[in-house]
Amino acid sequence: MRLSLFSNALVAVLVGFGGSVAIVLAGVQAVGATPAQSASWISALCLAMFVTSTTLSVLHRMPIVTAWSTPGAALIAATAIGGVPTYSIEVAVGAFLFAAALILLSAAVKPLATLIAKIPSALASAMLAGVLIGFSIAVFDQAAQDPLLVLPLVAVFLIVRMVSATWAVIAMLGAGVAWAAILGKIAPMTGGIELTSLELITPVFDPAALIGLGLPLFLVSMASQNLPGFAVLRAAGYEPPTRSALAVTGLASLLTAPFGAHTTTLAAITASLCTGPDTHPDPNKRWISGIFYGLGYLILAGVGVSVVAGFAALPTGVIVTVAGLALIGPLMGSLSAALAPETTRFPAVLTLTATASGLALFGIGSAFWGLVLGLLALGLDKLAKKMRG
Repeated sequence: MRLSLFSNALVAVLVGFGGSVAIVLAGVQAVGATPAQSASWISALCLAMFVTSTTLSVLHRMPIVTAWSTPGAALIAATAIGGVPTYSIEVAVGAFLFAAALILLSAAVKPLATLIAKIPSALASAMLAGVLIGFSIAVFDQAAQDPLLVLPLVAVFLIVRMVSATWAVIAMLGAGVAWAAILGKIAPMTGGIELTSLELITPVFDPAALIGLGLPLFLVSMASQNLPGFAVLRAAGYEPPTRSALAVTGLASLLTAPFGAHTTTLAAITASLCTGPDTHPDPNKRWISGIFYGLGYLILAGVGVSVVAGFAALPTGVIVTVAGLALIGPLMGSLSAALAPETTRFPAVLTLTATASGLALFGIGSAFWGLVLGLLALGLDKLAKKMRG
């Protein structure tokens, strides 16, 4: 037993939670969740992290850690148009259940996973980039409205990032709370530290939401977190239990969705903090860090209501800035993957712009239509080449 098994897991929890909880809360607000439903959403996600990380790590004796789907949360947040929810929380929960069912099907039916894998990664990345880009642009919209609040936070992010990109978002969040307090812009919090109770939400299965939100949520969760999560394990010398991991995270997503939680996936960035030699020189001992990681999220699950109340007290500029700059890294990666292959560059740009536009037809959101247009353009390009050949 080494202290690093605990300390690295603790850092992974702090970075994973603190660096993206603002994005999740943006998604919560986008579907009009009440404060109690918001707290239930956060707590159910944390409980899912605890159960899945400890189960997979113990079962396979590997440091398999899980996370909520941050790109999925960004996708949910992007569904609101002008701050007005497109989907209610009940409809969103129906879409979450649909996405969870698709993950379980991917674990059980190999041809489905193969079909998903055949979607060009450039188009999947372009769809994700189209979802994320609006958040980063919103930072500078907020800077124009309140430069005194926002610009110092951007400066903190840039300075800390010179030393550690991992800690830049955490430092910015801490600085944002302190700076907002100095400026007198934090609203009073009601109550103290409270334990969270889960709130059951009756799902509504709206076909347009299943296609416009549930299907893209499944796709971005698979392409942006599960597949990179498997890659992190392989890079550390482990052979990931693909079907088992998809089954466990899919089941967790299915069970927690009625309490508001969106998709549970494998961790990607934070996973590297638990899988390398810094955690333990013996690869056969690193799985213990997965248990400590899970316990960290179990503690956070109990104070979800206080987390929600704390973020609700912060000014909008802080939340938007933290979320937007936290997504710069994923945006950069998705843009790079989308535009790198020359053969798919035009369909990728079409996917990106259509997704970013907020196009909604027949009640179905822009992420779906962006992917459809990209696939159509790719098919036409291939047809044109055959005709010329």
